[in-house]
Amino acid sequence: MPDANAKKRLALPREIRLIVSLGSLIFVLGYLVAPQFGSARHSLPLLTTVNPVLVAIAVFLEIGAILAYVELTRTVLSPYAPSRFNTLRVNMAGLAISHVVPGGTAPAGALAYRIFNDLGVPKDTNAFGLAAQGSGSAVVLNVIFWMALVVSIPLNGFNPVYGFAAMAGVFLLLAFFGTIVLITRGQRRADEWLRILARHIPSLNPDAVSNLLRRVADRITLLINNRRTLWWAFTWATLNWLLDATCLWVFLWSFGAVVSPVDLLVAYGLANVLAAIPLTPAGLGVVEGVLITTLVGFGVPHSQAIVAVLTYRLVNFWIPIPLGGAAYASLQWRRPGDVTKATPFEIDPTSDA
Repeated sequence: MPDANAKKRLALPREIRLIVSLGSLIFVLGYLVAPQFGSARHSLPLLTTVNPVLVAIAVFLEIGAILAYVELTRTVLSPYAPSRFNTLRVNMAGLAISHVVPGGTAPAGALAYRIFNDLGVPKDTNAFGLAAQGSGSAVVLNVIFWMALVVSIPLNGFNPVYGFAAMAGVFLLLAFFGTIVLITRGQRRADEWLRILARHIPSLNPDAVSNLLRRVADRITLLINNRRTLWWAFTWATLNWLLDATCLWVFLWSFGAVVSPVDLLVAYGLANVLAAIPLTPAGLGVVEGVLITTLVGFGVPHSQAIVAVLTYRLVNFWIPIPLGGAAYASLQWRRPGDVTKATPFEIDPTSDA
């Protein structure tokens, strides 16, 4: 019989985890973010030249990116997707967590999983949908990045960092599609491995894990056979990244810097691919540093690159934190049973188009 207290003995005390998290955040703010704001002081005069109309357009583009991600979530959770408002609140709450905790994608996913379960989404649909959302979105980002590199390298030359990011994307793709093949084509072997693993983890029931694997495999098969749902998922993921990238491009424009869309996508893709390494919350410091350096390399004046990137990150990174906190608080008073049982993208097992 598994030791029920084994998990508790292995877990770090809450106080230690809090100290580590706060220490990591202070380190990032002190050594990665603060120097950028210090350099930005020399760029403050540019704020008097900013185009307010373009700033407003950039903010609406970021809102559009968030709404596109909401539609992506509802697509992968169909036909049990909650209402758009509830999905938006769950996504914003997860976004806030991922922006304050290093490696915050995991706790953000756990929070979304719990709340979507409370909203009536079946566990198999929930587990597969959230995994497909995160992995599929990352795959789309890498495809955008590679396409931009194919155009940019002949024009601007090759940078070793590009190769590192591209190889990271290759491993991501191999892991993503390898997992799908393993679950759908090698389900028996995957089931055996998971049962062996579950026997060594306290509080895990091998039969429950096996049943969940079977339901997830059925879910993947349904999704693969439904091209319409796949197309919508790909479309919303692409729109999410492109609208966010366009937000950055418009912020640069608002401060008088015009950069080629291809160069912008290379800088944007490189920053976000490297930000996936869970060193800081949502790539804090990494995104800013890579974006500023790469944009300057593409000819954007240093002062304009700094102020545009930091303004973009204000909208992209910092503002969603209090909004996500408010969204989470509002979810605590949601009405029971507030779940929509169908979406415009409901999976039809007999449909192939």
